[in-house]
Amino acid sequence: MAQDRRVSVLFDLDGTLTNPFVGITSSIRYALENMGYSSPADEELRRFIGPPLHVTFADFLKTDDEAVIWEAVGHYRERYNRIGKFENELIPGVKETLAACVDAGCFLSIATSKVEYYARDILEHFDLMRFFDAVCGSAPDGSHANKSDLIAHILKSERLDPRHALMIGDRLHDVEGAAANDVRAIGVLWGFGDRAELEEAGAARIVETPAELTASISEMLLLERN
Repeated sequence: MAQDRRVSVLFDLDGTLTNPFVGITSSIRYALENMGYSSPADEELRRFIGPPLHVTFADFLKTDDEAVIWEAVGHYRERYNRIGKFENELIPGVKETLAACVDAGCFLSIATSKVEYYARDILEHFDLMRFFDAVCGSAPDGSHANKSDLIAHILKSERLDPRHALMIGDRLHDVEGAAANDVRAIGVLWGFGDRAELEEAGAARIVETPAELTASISEMLLLERN
């Protein structure tokens, strides 16, 4: 259990630690085709990596019918669990960033809208689990899929002080979810959001490479301790 004054760093997974584009987009296409819809182009799909799945399918299917939305989510999960979660690539340099955080004595947690057991499988696959004190994601029923709710849950369950916490992510949902909990956020540009999105959401800093992220975390931690 983390102590209240221990510095904590929360990491998004998709687009922040790994590039899941192939697995997620292929699974979205699979779901849409099983629902009788045509497959969108890659660039149209790209913007849907990050939000909770039920939000993504509500948008694609232009419906608020929960039964239809969750049917699509079910098709997605069938393929993603079987194949898609490992159609994924580790972002070069993130292991070094995580190691630097551990060396600095930080408490590290995953904060992902992805179903938690998928996140654990991916972390194990890429040998990242060893860096983390906690892994927090959504439940299959969609609870904690909203980043604000998820971060609030992590702060409460791990007894983390938001004044001594950072959130690292690539989309506005990460930054806005952090802000809703009085947590500062660093936006990364190698994922699926862009600078304008992250700036508008209120990121404290925006970085272009994992090396720059490591330096920014170190600088913010130094300021924290002085």
